[in-house]
Amino acid sequence: MAITKEIQYSDAAGRAANTAPLASDELPDLHGETMVLNMGPSHPATHGVLRVVLEIDGEIITKATPDIGYLHRGDEKIAENMTYTQFIPYTDRLDYLAPLANNVAYVMAVEKLLGIEKQITPRCQFIRVVCCELARISSHLLGLGCYAMDAGAMTVFLHTFTEREKIHNLIEAICGARLTTNYTRIGGLARDLPEGWVAQCRQFLTEVEINIHETDQLLSANRIFIDRTRNVGVIPKDIAIDYGLSGPNLRASGVAHDIRKANPYLIYDQLDFEVPIGSVGDCYDRYLVRMEEMRQSVHLLRQCLDKLPDGPVNVDDGKIVLPAKQKVLTSMEELIHQFMLVTQGVNAPPGEVYFGAENPKGELGFYIHSKGGGTPNRMKIRSPSFANLSILSWLMPGHMISDTVVIFGSLDFVMGECDR
Repeated sequence: MAITKEIQYSDAAGRAANTAPLASDELPDLHGETMVLNMGPSHPATHGVLRVVLEIDGEIITKATPDIGYLHRGDEKIAENMTYTQFIPYTDRLDYLAPLANNVAYVMAVEKLLGIEKQITPRCQFIRVVCCELARISSHLLGLGCYAMDAGAMTVFLHTFTEREKIHNLIEAICGARLTTNYTRIGGLARDLPEGWVAQCRQFLTEVEINIHETDQLLSANRIFIDRTRNVGVIPKDIAIDYGLSGPNLRASGVAHDIRKANPYLIYDQLDFEVPIGSVGDCYDRYLVRMEEMRQSVHLLRQCLDKLPDGPVNVDDGKIVLPAKQKVLTSMEELIHQFMLVTQGVNAPPGEVYFGAENPKGELGFYIHSKGGGTPNRMKIRSPSFANLSILSWLMPGHMISDTVVIFGSLDFVMGECDR
């Protein structure tokens, strides 16, 4: 089985593979003076409250300074003032386009601290992978739809949102919410899959495959989209690594790094899938990589649904998972367990752990430092969008102002996890 799948253009041989933007001192002095242009924080193409201070010489960008912090989240400090379980809903608000994947990544970090990662039931692990891959498709559908709309293709936006709505229907069926899911729990899940859900998911996979193919036909050979994205925003492999890029932005530059392959978690090592990589690292490559990732996610989901085992979805430990309501009403020991879990949280040992998961935007990591008890002493969140945006100051100079919206769309960031 091939580990990677290289995405190439039909005319890739004739393209420059490492075209870097000009440095500020190499740019032509067209008019002898520059002006400062604020792009954002209130601009539709910045996908949130990102502000980029552009220094321009005519239509050419000579300097770009990203300015974040307009969302004022404070999630890391909030985590230090509540129990591990109480913080789960806050992870929904990080990358709020893939909340299910955020839940899984955070909970697995806590389980690593507790030393119970090997006790997670097989059914729970399969369902968690299903959640992560549904979140990946949902995030890419929204990202590509907005990306295409930024380039002028409104039809694609409506097309991808149709399928994303179906994913929200599936999510609502398993947890009662559409956007802020709060579905995963330390040691398992909030509840099992409802009856008939697997069949509904299979139906969705059939429909979304058709949608992906139609989106491919609308964009991949579209002359306007190609002219707007090819050879624009090229990120060479070495620069992508130096700036700590991850996810599709890193793989589009030709780096075959995917945590699901490099450091497998859950049951990813039991599943067959390929990691798409680009050949040039421009805006068009980043589009192609995300398109192929959605196809691979569909393939992964089908395998999970085919192999989904029976059994419980939570570990059998009353000190980690809330006991059943009937037991709480009939057993003093179970009542005590519930009281302790709700008021004080799980009793974590002293220590420090880091766990990183392959989220749709890249590597989402949680570093937890514990002094014992139910509350972390310190928490640090490694958000992929924060790292991916750091390259803007290197990437933007030398491009036209009209290229900025396409470059932003190709990076596919979300400000919820930048201003964490």
